[in-house]
Amino acid sequence: MATTTQSAHETGEPSGNWRAGVVGGSVGALVMGALVLAMNPPTLAVAIPSLYTLAPPPNPGLGMVVHVSHGAVLGVVFAALVGALDVERPTRLVGAGIAWGVATWIGLAALLMPLWLSAVGSPASPPFPNFAPPSLLWHGAYGAVLGAVYVATEDAL
Repeated sequence: MATTTQSAHETGEPSGNWRAGVVGGSVGALVMGALVLAMNPPTLAVAIPSLYTLAPPPNPGLGMVVHVSHGAVLGVVFAALVGALDVERPTRLVGAGIAWGVATWIGLAALLMPLWLSAVGSPASPPFPNFAPPSLLWHGAYGAVLGAVYVATEDAL
């Protein structure tokens, strides 16, 4: 008598499309950066590059490079999260993007950034915590664009 035993093994293949996350996060960060430049240029010109002691003097171009780099990395994290949570419907992906934008606003912009800027002695160090409504708008826009671009590119990349 022969017995067959089968077992299911995960392939170890990550879910979520990290490439779409990079593209979505980069485009979202560019849109957010444009909003920041229109509404509060010192945030992009001084505060963001100050995180890495790259300002002062104010440098909006360098701030945008740093900001888009952050957006790309956070886009990869978004891709991993939606993959792990098995989010597939386009409307839910865009909603997840907005939620991710709000989460980054709370955790990174409102809580971590003021502490980090204070630690590096930045002249642009905001109070802690810094739950600034314009920043919520910017991060929500980042997330909406991230989610929409992710939907548009996940099957192509």
